Amino acid sequence: MLELSTLPSKKKLGEPYLKLQLEAKTIALLPLKQAQEVIVIPAKRITQIPNMASHIWGLLNQRNRVFWGIDLANLLGLKPISPNLQQYNIAIIRVEEMSLGLIINEIQGVLRFNIDEIQSPLGVVSTNLAPYLKGCILDNSEVL
Repeated sequence: MLELSTLPSKKKLGEPYLKLQLEAKTIALLPLKQAQEVIVIPAKRITQIPNMASHIWGLLNQRNRVFWGIDLANLLGLKPISPNLQQYNIAIIRVEEMSLGLIINEIQGVLRFNIDEIQSPLGVVSTNLAPYLKGCILDNSEVL
C-alpha cells in the first residue's frame, strides 16, 4: 500500500525555473510562471525597427501577437547575440500586461529550486549583473 505522505510534495521539489544560457559561463534562471512559450524562429521573422537601442532587435509576430525581440545578454551588458545566425532561441515572457521575446543563446530546460536556496549575488557574480538579479543559486559547480 502506498502512503500519500511518502510522496514528494510540490514544495519539496521547489519552484520551476527556465534555464537560459546567456554566455558560455553565464546562466540565468527565469521563474517559469513568467514564461509563456519557448520558440526557435528563423532570423527573417524578426522585423527590424530603425533607431532603436542595440538590445532591441525589432518586432516578432507569434500566433497573431506582436511583441518586442530583446537581446537579453546585450541588455545586461554581456556579449550580444550574433546577428548573423539563421535562427534564434526565444523565450516569450509576460511582464505585467506586456509580452516580450527574450533572444538568448540557448534554452537548457527547466530546473526546480526552493526559494530558500536563493542567496545574495554580491561577491558571487559580476557587479554589473547584480542590480538585475533577485539572487543566485549555487548548483554543484554552476552559479545560476
